[in-house]
Amino acid sequence: MAMFRSFVSAAQLRQHQQQNGAAAAAPGESLESQFSCPICLEVYHKPVSIASCAHTFCADCLQPCLQVTSPLCPLCRMPFDPKKVDKSSSLEKQLSSYKAPCRGCSKKVTLVKMRSHISSCTKVQEQMANCPKFMPVVPTSQPIPSNIPNRSTFVCPFCGARNLDQQELVKHCMENHRNDLNKVVCPVCSAMPWGDPGYKSSNFLQHLLHRHKFSYDTFVDYSIDEEAALQAALALSLSEN
Repeated sequence: MAMFRSFVSAAQLRQHQQQNGAAAAAPGESLESQFSCPICLEVYHKPVSIASCAHTFCADCLQPCLQVTSPLCPLCRMPFDPKKVDKSSSLEKQLSSYKAPCRGCSKKVTLVKMRSHISSCTKVQEQMANCPKFMPVVPTSQPIPSNIPNRSTFVCPFCGARNLDQQELVKHCMENHRNDLNKVVCPVCSAMPWGDPGYKSSNFLQHLLHRHKFSYDTFVDYSIDEEAALQAALALSLSEN
């Protein structure tokens, strides 16, 4: 959680600098990273700002948050009115004005063109191709378990649609099953260690909107004891159903 708070503080500082027209990067921070979206971590593309908290994101990055009934800012978790998300014209002007060196060829490129340049820069592509592949610290001869629940994508409990991540599952159910009153098992909860594969939520859509707007990892406090986290999750689940 301390790491998350540091990340938020750094992002808020960057927002303050941008809103006040600051061109210089913070110590140890490149100009490119100073003007990067906190979701995709790339230079802003069509930046938009949430009026209530002034946090800025790429328009496409923020779009999934606008698909739910009561959206929360992905950075500070503050509720916001989706009708009060505005195009950040001042930031777009800065992106067109400032130049930064490409991380691959070092050529100076305006920030507004940085994404397209990086996608075609051979040096950057070589760097990506030469990234070390993941290797276990100690090789193991143990077989890889085949019965581990998939906690990345889920199946719609209403119609069986597959390969939906959490946000896609919320969007899919809101668009296709808003009036479906059948009691179903939450596929996200049942995939977790404490999940009960036989428990059917009395109001699955409300359960989705309250528990699964964002990835499970967003809610985890890795500083607390694992057993305490389990008990907290169970208490929250029981209070909402």
